[in-house]
Amino acid sequence: MNLRAAVRDHTLGTATALSAVALALVFAAALRVVPADALPRAPAAVVDAIPHVNAAVSVVAFVLIVLGVRAIHEGNVEGHRKRMGSAFGLFAVFLVGYLYRVALIGPTEFPRTGLIETVYFAILGIHITLAVVCVPLLFYTLLLAWSHPVSEIPSTNHRKVGKVAAPLWATSFALGVVVYLMVYVLG
Repeated sequence: MNLRAAVRDHTLGTATALSAVALALVFAAALRVVPADALPRAPAAVVDAIPHVNAAVSVVAFVLIVLGVRAIHEGNVEGHRKRMGSAFGLFAVFLVGYLYRVALIGPTEFPRTGLIETVYFAILGIHITLAVVCVPLLFYTLLLAWSHPVSEIPSTNHRKVGKVAAPLWATSFALGVVVYLMVYVLG
């Protein structure tokens, strides 16, 4: 049995396992389980640039998700596949940069207090919650698309789960940009 067939036969289990690993890495970085000294240290300019690069990555990923949804509504399966796959690739780039920076220096603190801080933490909380919820939904929908021929995808849960995953994913990216703007522009 090849890998694609194995994933097709065990899509939910594979998505669950990948989600558990991905979320464990996120929480390990956020909780600084791995000592920063154990990681290779990039130059300070690279570490400092990560939030700015991730904001740009988030904007492009948001646009790709919107265009991917539009493509499938127009019946453009190949355009949908390319855009959503590219958005997932950007999500991986974002996540690697974010995890690396957080593991090295910890989460960025919000520099303001009062009502703006309350608004910031509310937006950040929603962003983080959506990001965590999206991980298993994304793995599941992408694995369904990857492991099935296009002709079989309508008989899977891809469309049903994708209708939930895409707007949550886009909203998470958009809120991530708002968080960035609040920290680096308003802060």
